Amino acid sequence: MTASAPGPADLREECAAGISRYGYFDEQEWLRHAFLAVPREQFVPRRVWLPKAGEDGRYPVLDRDDQPEQWLRAVYRPLTALITQIADGAVRTEDGPTSNSDFTSSISCPAVAVQMLHHLHPQPEDRVLEIGTGTGYSTALLGERVGADRVVTVEIQQALAERAAERLGALGYRPRVVCADGEQGWETGAPYDRLLSTVGVREIPPAWLRQVTPGGLIITPLATPMHCDALAWLRPDGQGGGGGGLIDTVYFMKTLSQRPRKPWRELGWPRWPDWSLTVTSEGSQRLRTRDR
Repeated sequence: MTASAPGPADLREECAAGISRYGYFDEQEWLRHAFLAVPREQFVPRRVWLPKAGEDGRYPVLDRDDQPEQWLRAVYRPLTALITQIADGAVRTEDGPTSNSDFTSSISCPAVAVQMLHHLHPQPEDRVLEIGTGTGYSTALLGERVGADRVVTVEIQQALAERAAERLGALGYRPRVVCADGEQGWETGAPYDRLLSTVGVREIPPAWLRQVTPGGLIITPLATPMHCDALAWLRPDGQGGGGGGLIDTVYFMKTLSQRPRKPWRELGWPRWPDWSLTVTSEGSQRLRTRDR
């Protein structure tokens, strides 16, 4: 007798068990409940690319209809992100595997999505601004904690924003989904207690520091000279600046206007890696040695 393939709920439990080894659920039981409550598979397009090229140098496509079990297992693999867009949509999944590595949208791997929310640590009454709606998955997780009506999520691409709003609405989540440039935040809904960016930056946008309450918290991937991003935290000071530090290594796509590279010294990086982040009200960014 052949055993039946595990369903989404089974794989979600299995994935949560894998993530728990990193300690991201520790003392934040709400996060485990949110992860188990949100059907991640509902936020993943029918066809996606895997982020690792095959021996032929091309990124393979997973199709839910043709490979249902393989597709679902990839959705719930703790350390696997799935690529949902390449070259801002110029490359289509319908065209099959591709050697183009210009990834412009994805659904982050489950472990990183949970890690970011662990460090954001939103409280039930917080107002949260999310930058980079993407598929809407992290938006739903936030909604489980603070209520979707207390979440504003900003996506620069109209098609992505509309699809995310549809997915969220179908599951009963109705945050404010805004199609706009996330680097400008969303002034209409300010002030916010927390800001989560699921897209990387090279410089902290000044609008984020203005729109988050003094002492509130910003969590964002920040580009570094070490061929990776760092997950950064920052607390605004109410005067247009703020201070914070770096948490862990991550890899994220950049906001549209910050895709072009700049010299690291122009971005405030010293000669050697550093762990203390300061942003002034004039917008200059400095990383300094933290007192030990």
